Amino acid sequence: MKIAALLAGIGLAGPVHADAFENFGTGMKYGLPLAAAICAERQDRLEDLAVRGALQAALVLAMKHYIDGPVSVRPGGGGEGFPSGHSSAAFFGASDLAGKCFDDQPEAGAAAYGAAALTGWSRVHAGEHTPQQVWAGTLIGLSLGAADFGIGTEGAAFSFGLKF
Repeated sequence: MKIAALLAGIGLAGPVHADAFENFGTGMKYGLPLAAAICAERQDRLEDLAVRGALQAALVLAMKHYIDGPVSVRPGGGGEGFPSGHSSAAFFGASDLAGKCFDDQPEAGAAAYGAAALTGWSRVHAGEHTPQQVWAGTLIGLSLGAADFGIGTEGAAFSFGLKF
Protein backbone atom coordinates (compact mmCIF):
# COMPACT_ATOMS: atom_id res chain seq x y z
CA MET A 1 0.00 0.00 0.00
CA LYS A 2 2.77 2.47 -0.93
CA ILE A 3 0.26 4.49 -2.94
CA ALA A 4 -1.97 4.98 0.12
CA ALA A 5 0.97 6.31 2.13
CA LEU A 6 1.90 8.67 -0.71
CA LEU A 7 -1.66 9.96 -0.95
CA ALA A 8 -1.94 10.44 2.80
CA GLY A 9 1.28 12.46 2.85
CA ILE A 10 0.21 14.65 -0.05
CA GLY A 11 -3.11 15.39 1.66
CA LEU A 12 -1.31 17.10 4.52
CA ALA A 13 0.09 19.92 2.37
CA GLY A 14 -1.96 22.99 1.57
CA PRO A 15 -2.47 26.70 2.11
CA VAL A 16 -1.97 28.01 5.64
CA HIS A 17 -5.48 29.54 5.80
CA ALA A 18 -7.22 26.32 4.73
CA ASP A 19 -8.53 23.74 7.16
CA ALA A 20 -7.35 20.12 7.14
CA PHE A 21 -10.31 18.93 5.05
CA GLU A 22 -9.69 21.54 2.38
CA ASN A 23 -5.98 20.64 2.40
CA PHE A 24 -6.91 16.98 1.92
CA GLY A 25 -8.99 17.90 -1.13
CA THR A 26 -6.18 19.92 -2.63
CA GLY A 27 -3.76 17.07 -1.99
CA MET A 28 -6.04 14.58 -3.74
CA LYS A 29 -6.39 16.92 -6.74
CA TYR A 30 -2.71 16.24 -7.36
CA GLY A 31 -2.16 12.96 -5.51
CA LEU A 32 -4.70 10.75 -7.29
CA PRO A 33 -3.54 11.72 -10.82
CA LEU A 34 0.09 11.33 -9.67
CA ALA A 35 -0.61 7.83 -8.36
CA ALA A 36 -2.37 7.02 -11.66
CA ALA A 37 0.67 8.31 -13.58
CA ILE A 38 3.02 6.11 -11.56
CA CYS A 39 0.85 3.09 -12.29
CA ALA A 40 0.49 4.03 -15.97
CA GLU A 41 4.26 4.34 -16.33
CA ARG A 42 4.73 0.88 -14.83
CA GLN A 43 2.14 -0.52 -17.25
CA ASP A 44 3.62 1.26 -20.31
CA ARG A 45 0.51 3.37 -20.90
CA LEU A 46 1.75 6.74 -19.68
CA GLU A 47 1.30 8.41 -23.08
CA ASP A 48 -2.40 7.49 -23.16
CA LEU A 49 -2.88 8.76 -19.59
CA ALA A 50 -1.08 12.01 -20.44
CA VAL A 51 -3.27 12.66 -23.48
CA ARG A 52 -6.45 11.94 -21.51
CA GLY A 53 -5.21 14.08 -18.61
CA ALA A 54 -4.39 16.99 -20.88
CA LEU A 55 -7.81 16.70 -22.50
CA GLN A 56 -9.49 16.63 -19.07
CA ALA A 57 -7.62 19.74 -17.92
CA ALA A 58 -8.21 21.61 -21.18
CA LEU A 59 -11.93 20.79 -21.14
CA VAL A 60 -12.32 22.01 -17.55
CA LEU A 61 -10.34 25.21 -18.20
CA ALA A 62 -12.27 25.94 -21.42
CA MET A 63 -15.61 25.43 -19.67
CA LYS A 64 -14.54 27.68 -16.77
CA HIS A 65 -13.53 30.37 -19.24
CA TYR A 66 -16.39 30.20 -21.74
CA ILE A 67 -19.42 29.22 -19.66
CA ASP A 68 -20.82 32.22 -17.88
CA GLY A 69 -23.96 33.00 -15.95
CA PRO A 70 -25.49 31.64 -12.75
CA VAL A 71 -24.07 28.13 -13.19
CA SER A 72 -20.54 29.51 -13.04
CA VAL A 73 -20.92 31.73 -9.96
CA ARG A 74 -19.08 30.44 -6.90
CA PRO A 75 -20.90 30.37 -3.54
CA GLY A 76 -18.67 33.14 -2.18
CA GLY A 77 -18.99 35.23 -5.33
CA GLY A 78 -16.81 35.41 -8.37
CA GLY A 79 -16.98 33.37 -11.53
CA GLU A 80 -15.28 30.47 -13.24
CA GLY A 81 -16.73 28.01 -10.76
CA PHE A 82 -18.15 25.60 -13.36
CA PRO A 83 -16.98 22.86 -13.33
CA SER A 84 -14.89 22.01 -10.26
CA GLY A 85 -11.31 21.39 -11.39
CA HIS A 86 -10.40 19.73 -8.08
CA SER A 87 -13.21 17.19 -8.49
CA SER A 88 -12.39 16.57 -12.13
CA ALA A 89 -8.71 15.93 -11.47
CA ALA A 90 -9.35 13.73 -8.42
CA PHE A 91 -11.96 11.60 -10.19
CA PHE A 92 -9.73 11.38 -13.27
CA GLY A 93 -6.99 9.82 -11.13
CA ALA A 94 -9.35 7.64 -9.11
CA SER A 95 -11.14 6.31 -12.17
CA ASP A 96 -7.89 5.42 -13.91
CA LEU A 97 -6.57 3.73 -10.77
CA ALA A 98 -9.74 1.74 -10.12
CA GLY A 99 -10.22 0.64 -13.72
CA LYS A 100 -6.65 -0.08 -14.76
CA CYS A 101 -4.44 -0.45 -11.69
CA PHE A 102 -6.68 -1.97 -9.03
CA ASP A 103 -8.71 -4.32 -11.24
CA ASP A 104 -8.06 -7.22 -8.85
CA GLN A 105 -8.32 -5.06 -5.67
CA PRO A 106 -11.85 -3.61 -5.45
CA GLU A 107 -11.21 -2.26 -1.96
CA ALA A 108 -8.32 -0.15 -3.27
CA GLY A 109 -10.51 1.15 -6.09
CA ALA A 110 -13.25 2.01 -3.59
CA ALA A 111 -10.71 3.89 -1.47
CA ALA A 112 -9.57 5.90 -4.51
CA TYR A 113 -13.17 6.77 -5.40
CA GLY A 114 -13.84 7.62 -1.75
CA ALA A 115 -10.86 10.00 -1.65
CA ALA A 116 -12.10 11.64 -4.86
CA ALA A 117 -15.61 12.02 -3.42
CA LEU A 118 -14.17 13.62 -0.29
CA THR A 119 -12.24 15.98 -2.55
CA GLY A 120 -15.48 17.15 -4.12
CA TRP A 121 -17.15 17.55 -0.75
CA SER A 122 -14.13 19.52 0.51
CA ARG A 123 -14.76 22.09 -2.24
CA VAL A 124 -18.38 22.52 -1.15
CA HIS A 125 -17.27 22.65 2.50
CA ALA A 126 -14.71 25.36 1.66
CA GLY A 127 -17.37 27.45 -0.08
CA GLU A 128 -15.54 27.28 -3.39
CA HIS A 129 -18.16 25.33 -5.38
CA THR A 130 -21.80 24.37 -5.39
CA PRO A 131 -22.74 20.67 -5.45
CA GLN A 132 -23.74 21.05 -9.12
CA GLN A 133 -20.30 22.40 -10.02
CA VAL A 134 -18.69 19.48 -8.19
CA TRP A 135 -20.94 16.96 -10.00
CA ALA A 136 -20.00 18.43 -13.37
CA GLY A 137 -16.30 18.13 -12.57
CA THR A 138 -16.85 14.62 -11.26
CA LEU A 139 -18.50 13.46 -14.49
CA ILE A 140 -15.72 14.90 -16.65
CA GLY A 141 -12.95 13.35 -14.57
CA LEU A 142 -14.73 10.02 -14.18
CA SER A 143 -15.36 9.73 -17.93
CA LEU A 144 -11.86 10.58 -19.09
CA GLY A 145 -10.24 8.55 -16.32
CA ALA A 146 -12.24 5.46 -17.25
CA ALA A 147 -11.45 5.85 -20.94
CA ASP A 148 -8.51 4.29 -22.73
CA PHE A 149 -7.78 5.87 -26.11
CA GLY A 150 -5.61 2.93 -27.13
CA ILE A 151 -2.43 4.99 -27.50
CA GLY A 152 0.41 2.50 -27.16
CA THR A 153 -1.99 -0.32 -26.26
CA GLU A 154 -4.05 -2.90 -28.07
CA GLY A 155 -7.19 -0.82 -28.43
CA ALA A 156 -9.59 1.68 -26.96
CA ALA A 157 -11.65 0.74 -23.91
CA PHE A 158 -13.75 2.12 -21.06
CA SER A 159 -13.53 0.71 -17.51
CA PHE A 160 -14.75 2.08 -14.16
CA GLY A 161 -13.18 -0.68 -12.09
CA LEU A 162 -14.50 -2.11 -8.79
CA LYS A 163 -15.00 -5.62 -10.10
CA PHE A 164 -16.41 -7.89 -7.41
